[in-house]
Amino acid sequence: MSTSQKILSKIYRKISYAKNDAGNLWGRNDRLYKDAQGARIVVYHGICRKDHTRYNNIFLTREIFEEHLRYYGKYFHVISLDDYYQQRFQKGRFNICISFDDGYENNYKYVLPLLEKYKMPAAFFITGIRDAGYDILWNDFLGIVSKHGPRNLHYKGEDFRKNRFSQYVSRVDNMRLVDRLRSGGFGEKAEMMELLYPLVPFRNNKVEKDYWLQMTEEQIREMARSPWVTIGSHGYYHNDLARIGVEEAGREMARSKQYLEDLTGKEIRSIAFPYGAYTRESVAAAKKAAYSQLLALDFFFGEDHTDPALRERFIVNPFISATNQMIATIKRTYAF
Repeated sequence: MSTSQKILSKIYRKISYAKNDAGNLWGRNDRLYKDAQGARIVVYHGICRKDHTRYNNIFLTREIFEEHLRYYGKYFHVISLDDYYQQRFQKGRFNICISFDDGYENNYKYVLPLLEKYKMPAAFFITGIRDAGYDILWNDFLGIVSKHGPRNLHYKGEDFRKNRFSQYVSRVDNMRLVDRLRSGGFGEKAEMMELLYPLVPFRNNKVEKDYWLQMTEEQIREMARSPWVTIGSHGYYHNDLARIGVEEAGREMARSKQYLEDLTGKEIRSIAFPYGAYTRESVAAAKKAAYSQLLALDFFFGEDHTDPALRERFIVNPFISATNQMIATIKRTYAF
């Protein structure tokens, strides 16, 4: 697609979004919601009070998330992950399964009370990072350093600079530091966190905690006790299980499962692959580790559509209105 085509596409999308918002004021979207058939697993991550795009494009404000729940309650049928797999769908309504990745403490603070308020189930995919002795995921750590750290970074003998998205890229090959680290094991990531923390000692700023702090073990236990919550695995270290090697990925998935089962006292059947990344080998390793519900984002292989263990999910967009999010969720695309 040429630059001019991209610009025109962006303009057209903005116009479509504006029309949808205007139509919602007159009830013109009600028919779309009521006539919609099918089911979708939607993916959320972090919820904060304000400034939800400060560090990444996966957070929503508490206000907007509650607006989503009001839409779900009015127009859709919200079901648990188990019900989704069993296809216990309500005919005549679009079925929604809510899921959260990464295990942020803000899920415990803001999401759990709202689920109880609206009586809606959700699945939470959590890492074993607390068991490993950390209170932050490595990619969130790097995101904070990238935003507040120096413009130029000398790291392990290599020079990096910030690009226009405030991401560190190599001056040698223009590769992003986050991508370089994502391909390695957790030891390399732990070393990065130790070396770079003095640049941005963010733990001294309590206001920032909504954007990075992981749930404590007691909070995970309390979440698991809720009748509205299903706990699943999101890997142990939040490594990319498609890149670290199948044997290491298998060990990490088994270790995460055992940790969460010991912590919650419940069987852990589901895993959401971090970054939505998987291979045929990592799928086989997940099944060998006794996971029966495997959550991706988009399927990579044709046979995935007939695998009873695999399901696709759809990530919410923090830059659009609740109205347009509902329409996008039904259509499973943001291009309309």
